[in-house]
Amino acid sequence: MTQSQVVEVDGISLSYRASWVREPRAVVLALHGGATTSTYFDCPDLPRLSLLRTAADLGFGVLALDRPGYGASLDRAAQLTDPARRVDLSYAALDRLLADRPRGAGVFLLAHSAGCELAVRMAADPRGHDLLGLEIAGTGRHHHPRSLNFLEFGPEDDLRRSGRARARLREVLWGPSHLYPPEVAGGASIAAESPPYESAARHWRYELPELAARVRIPVQYSLGDHEEVWSSGPDALADIAALFTASPRVRVNEQPDSGHNLSLGHSARAYHLKVLSFAEESAVTRENACAQAREGRAG
Repeated sequence: MTQSQVVEVDGISLSYRASWVREPRAVVLALHGGATTSTYFDCPDLPRLSLLRTAADLGFGVLALDRPGYGASLDRAAQLTDPARRVDLSYAALDRLLADRPRGAGVFLLAHSAGCELAVRMAADPRGHDLLGLEIAGTGRHHHPRSLNFLEFGPEDDLRRSGRARARLREVLWGPSHLYPPEVAGGASIAAESPPYESAARHWRYELPELAARVRIPVQYSLGDHEEVWSSGPDALADIAALFTASPRVRVNEQPDSGHNLSLGHSARAYHLKVLSFAEESAVTRENACAQAREGRAG
């Protein structure tokens, strides 16, 4: 497992893990979900499931950032309640860490679950037009019917009162158990404290249609075929895909043999290969567009 490092941005320490390669095909900026950190993308003691390691083997660099308010910046979380501030900090960290490093074809953005709130905001921002593409996974607009009552009405309050609620939340996030290696099942090995703003930020899904309509890069949306936090299946996938009306290409991916935590299950390597394949396609699209523009200027 890679070691966590820290970069200072605007007086705030942001922690991250990275796998740098000498001449990257592209660089993946990876944003974790709730109640964890960048460790999510470098599966403890299971290198085969690590995005950082798989990507490096295929020539991609990865910067897995602890989202603002997590990791080293947890003690500054009260200053990070504004979503625009979190977007600015993330872009600043990216620019700082890549200032003296090659980007290859560019930066591809990947996010899981609660991390999709930050990722979609970054992609919808004018600066996001320069990104290669966007992968969002484990998110949606509507909770799964079997989890609707539990998740819609404040699981944080329920968790403080009920051991049964805690067990139900674990079941939703980490079921079915046979899809995960025993070393990571339940998430204890990657758990981290969440910032207070996370509870409010989860309502960002009501902003998703407006934000998605401003995204102008290729998009892939993935859900596990055993997802139980969010509505899943072909209709749910199509519902989210239809929101990205300005994107030149939108693809949906129902990942077989997978639950909510796509990067930690037995199928994590298969999922990561699909993401990197989409990043490669996005890089080719960017290169072809640049070549066509050069030809037009020359003509």
